[in-house]
Amino acid sequence: MRTGILPGAGLGPADVEIELKFIVPATARAALVRRLATASARSLPLRAAYFDTADDRLAAAGLALRVRREGRRWVQTLKGRGDGLLQRAEHEVPLPAQRGVPLPDPARHAGSAPGAALAEQLADGAALVERYRTDVRRLSRVVRHAGARIEVAYDEGRIVAGERHVAVCELEFELLSGPTPALIDLAARWVAQFGLRLDVTTKSERGLLLARGVAAPVVRARPSRVVPGMTPASAFAAMVGDALAQVLPNAAACAGAEGGAEALHQLRVGLRRLRSVLHAGVDWSSDPAAARALAQALRAPFARLGAQRDDDAMRAWLAPALAEAGAPPLDWPAAAPAGDSAAELNTPAFSALMLEALRLASQTGTPGAALDDAARAWQRRAERRVVAAVRDLDLADDAALHRLRKRLKRLRYVLEALQPVLPRKRTARVLRALQRALEALGRCHDEAVAQSIWRTHVEAEPRGWFVVGWLAARRPRSLRSAERCLGDLTRAISQRR
Repeated sequence: MRTGILPGAGLGPADVEIELKFIVPATARAALVRRLATASARSLPLRAAYFDTADDRLAAAGLALRVRREGRRWVQTLKGRGDGLLQRAEHEVPLPAQRGVPLPDPARHAGSAPGAALAEQLADGAALVERYRTDVRRLSRVVRHAGARIEVAYDEGRIVAGERHVAVCELEFELLSGPTPALIDLAARWVAQFGLRLDVTTKSERGLLLARGVAAPVVRARPSRVVPGMTPASAFAAMVGDALAQVLPNAAACAGAEGGAEALHQLRVGLRRLRSVLHAGVDWSSDPAAARALAQALRAPFARLGAQRDDDAMRAWLAPALAEAGAPPLDWPAAAPAGDSAAELNTPAFSALMLEALRLASQTGTPGAALDDAARAWQRRAERRVVAAVRDLDLADDAALHRLRKRLKRLRYVLEALQPVLPRKRTARVLRALQRALEALGRCHDEAVAQSIWRTHVEAEPRGWFVVGWLAARRPRSLRSAERCLGDLTRAISQRR
């Protein structure tokens, strides 16, 4: 554990655990154990019981309470809500030797920040009950890297909740002392060597899902952590971190084949937000060259994740619309393989990109003036470009429509991120107009994609001409709607107050 917090974490002073966790593929386990099992390594059984109220109010508050046997000793640990990326508040209390699993005592955490949150949740006297257990064997050693001391720990075992259980096979890197970038750099080397997959889902989160018998929830964008008075470098780091907080949990769900169409959609939204921030704030970054390189490198995986998303979106809106229009029974084009997205997300290359984004999110030390003037200057430039693009738009050009849609998305995501330091009423008005324009352009895009798919399918399914004709008949109305919304957007931008 370390004392202190990372910038923008939203935590009060407390002991903070800073770590990264990775799923180890079966093909790499033997080689990884050989690499880790040096003379200084130690092997230890870890058996833990996790407690919550019957209505899981601790989990809802971002708390995880456990008692764990570590070899021969017992430890009670309370973890608090973290940033969803690298860190969580943590408070540990060694327990006296005893037989059986000791019961947790909330009073043991009095005086700590997570202990105060725990006391608040239990103020009405709600009882604690065991929700799930973990039983793993940990092989670990401490390494020194780039001025840091880092514990590398391989956990293999299972999580158990009643009759359900799930395997655990993961590698953790915990920063004991030193700079956070050293932790990320060391993890990146192991990712490249062993093909690891970054996964921000904690054991407590996996245990709770197992106990409830539900899949991981879809994670949407969180409110911006940008605040007045930040430097541009700090704001850039916060914006990158906010985008990653949406990307990483959805990527974990989709990589494990547990995420559905909405998780994939939110993953791509998060990636689009991340790329938008990297482009818009590149000159604010502590490492502009790295920000540019990452924005470019993210293009390929983003595009590869798009095929399944386009197919999901088409089926979601087109099938009911065709049924309402009286379409004949249709043999639909083959669906995009869901496994393609999972395969993309399981590559070490994707994890390496996410680690690079985490590195940029951890760099906030570049001094500078307050963000406010820089943010307003960016807003003026970006909005002028949008107005020019709308003025020169050829509505009959599908490619031009799609380029404008992508430009508007970038403007929307960055304005949302910078909204706390921009003129409030005017920015809210522009964002509302942006949302309407994007919805209209989205309909145009969805229809164009669907028509392209069905035109290539009519040879195999001649009844598909009904779909092609129906989409063509809708096109003029959709374009008129887009034109009206784009006019409203330019007028909203032109109003300076």
